[in-house]
Amino acid sequence: MSAKPKIIHRRLAAETRIFRIEALDLLFANGNRRTFERILGGTDSVVIVALADAQTVLLAREYAAGMDRYELGLPKGVVDVGEDPLAAAHRELREEIGMGARELHLIHSLSLAPGYIKHTSHLVLARDLYPDAAEGDEPEPIEVVPWPLAGLDALLAREDFTEARSIAALFLARRWLASQPGGAAAT
Repeated sequence: MSAKPKIIHRRLAAETRIFRIEALDLLFANGNRRTFERILGGTDSVVIVALADAQTVLLAREYAAGMDRYELGLPKGVVDVGEDPLAAAHRELREEIGMGARELHLIHSLSLAPGYIKHTSHLVLARDLYPDAAEGDEPEPIEVVPWPLAGLDALLAREDFTEARSIAALFLARRWLASQPGGAAAT
């Protein structure tokens, strides 16, 4: 394996209210020089698989500006500076779907497009839910849609369920649940 490229120079190429793009001038071990750009994510995020019961996940339908349509996906949000991912998941559950969770498990962390984006999404499984709504920053109420875990193929066939983190989280949660004592019910 080659040695990691040396960063010769870094500079801010662009900045908006929520994105910063950094240009990296790199020197590779073989002598090649390139400039790469990456989006600096700032803070991590959480994606929550909220189980209403052993066979039902709660999805959120909300407007997705990037796609300019309403999307069905898992509750998710930003991890605030200094906040633990599990605390962020609990806060986002309360804000987005009006539920708290007595049981939270960090089941996996993943990157989105590591060649271009410096960001980690933490996948959290939430169980033993109870009503506990909190005001969030959403511009309109989010519709909560219960979905059977056994119906993932039908969910994947929907045109409004396309977000990769939600898809990955559901399959990883199902695998995690199956690995737990008594996990046969999660298959």
